[in-house]
Amino acid sequence: MTGVAGYIAPRHLKAIKDTGNDLIAVLDPHDSVGILDSYFPKADYFREFERFERHLERLHFEGRGIDFLSICSPNHLHDAHIRLALRLDANAICEKPLVLNPWNLDLLEALESKEDRRIFTLLQLRVHPSILEFKNELNLGGNKKEVELTYITSRGSWYDFSWKGDSSKSGGVVTNIGIHFFDLLIWLFGKRITSETYLLNSKQGSGFIELENANVSWFLSIDENDLPDEQKQKSQKTFRSISVDETELEFSGGFTDLHTEVYKETLSGNGFTIADARQSIELVHSIRTEQLSDKINSPHKYLLSQ
Repeated sequence: MTGVAGYIAPRHLKAIKDTGNDLIAVLDPHDSVGILDSYFPKADYFREFERFERHLERLHFEGRGIDFLSICSPNHLHDAHIRLALRLDANAICEKPLVLNPWNLDLLEALESKEDRRIFTLLQLRVHPSILEFKNELNLGGNKKEVELTYITSRGSWYDFSWKGDSSKSGGVVTNIGIHFFDLLIWLFGKRITSETYLLNSKQGSGFIELENANVSWFLSIDENDLPDEQKQKSQKTFRSISVDETELEFSGGFTDLHTEVYKETLSGNGFTIADARQSIELVHSIRTEQLSDKINSPHKYLLSQ
């Protein structure tokens, strides 16, 4: 595993253990990796990428190579670590996003085919029980659905000084906190037709997306000041809402074992692939790089209330 000291790593550690697998070696430049004692205390730990790579190369040479490389490292390193997995004759299980730029997916697909190994990603909202039930009952006939996405998850001042606050490394708020929701909406309502971005800075983003079967107005923020008063009074740091034709899609619970479910599917050969991830990566890249719209013809109701 790469990035074992990171925020998301414990969910991968639990998934590896829950699926009856063993963790051989881990990499992270930060040595706050005591969590390994609760899962895989015998895993070899490396601070330097070069030593980690050399160790895995030796195991591969000796016929004891790894089967999977789980990638929990910062977003801008995903591409390089995926390619390491393929060089080691292993499959990759990579946290979101697979890559920051869509054209890198083309190279990875070519390498995947050449090396005869698979590249999988984590799109865990697609296995959320409530969302699966909603998708099964969703009727896409008739008029397009009117969808509003609001996701506010407050972050402290540390965020600005970490890799997450560097858009060249994280992809900014639309990639770092938004890509799961954009993937979910594309999965539910079809491919993007058009999109406009009204607001985009280091802490917030807002825009409009026309999908095949839905018009989506979205707002994302890591600014605590954007939390609704009710959440502030309860000292809650996160607010998420997806409404479809003004009916709330309830999925606040059920997140505990989603990574384990994705690992089970992946290990059985049914994991989420480059093809599954491509549309959302293309969408967030366009949001990051296209010029902001000078008109707001479908403003998010949250912004109107501020």
